[in-house]
Amino acid sequence: MSLSEHQILIIEDTLRQSLRNKFAHYTPETNAMPFHTRLLGKDRLALYSFIHSLSTNFGTSIFEPVAVSLATGRFKIAKSHIVSGNQISEKVLFLIQKIMDGLTAASEKPNKPNEIEQIRRVATELPLRKIKPTLVDLYLEKENGDIFLFDLKTVKPNKGGFKEFKRTLLEWVGVTLSENPKTTVHSIIAIPYNPYEPKPYSRWTMAGMLDLENELKVGKEFWDFVGGDGAYEELLNCFERVGIEMRKEIDDYFMQFSKG
Repeated sequence: MSLSEHQILIIEDTLRQSLRNKFAHYTPETNAMPFHTRLLGKDRLALYSFIHSLSTNFGTSIFEPVAVSLATGRFKIAKSHIVSGNQISEKVLFLIQKIMDGLTAASEKPNKPNEIEQIRRVATELPLRKIKPTLVDLYLEKENGDIFLFDLKTVKPNKGGFKEFKRTLLEWVGVTLSENPKTTVHSIIAIPYNPYEPKPYSRWTMAGMLDLENELKVGKEFWDFVGGDGAYEELLNCFERVGIEMRKEIDDYFMQFSKG
């Protein structure tokens, strides 16, 4: 078993508290849907609306704290929602734009190790410019100092957003290396689960912008990296146990919407 009893307790408590907090503060959408309501019932519409609302903040309320719990013990440092840095060399900014231009025009293929080394060579050159990069969703640091910066995305990210995803990953590398150019740093897009299972995740839409080998981890690959081999299956078991335990509490909550 890759997860300790303590980790399992923390993860399951995180799930309970997240659901109960959502119950306490959730208000169903007020849009009138008379045909849907009469056909399906208020309780089922409320459940649909609740699931949609919960999905939008699954990352910050569940996936991020769960990932930190899984990583604790395997990594020297595990944090969520942090600032990667606030300054970057102007030469790095010009280099990032050059990389982006090449990828956009398809005159270059993404090669993250090569891109990192290009950035490393000019990371500390003056002048440095103040910037405010996107917050890192998950920061992991190994005992040897290797750093992993994760950007957790929805399971079906918008194809048009990959350019900005790539720029964010490169900026994280730039600000990290501006402080310590000798650091080994990896910046990665993480997608918590594969919505196409049992088929492989459809990665072709990202292929021209992301180095799929070095910049993307999906589902089991991500969770097993964070928590060790078998973490993904154990995590699913945690979700199932909490769901069974809270089933009556969940049913009672939605019963109120069937009245009136």
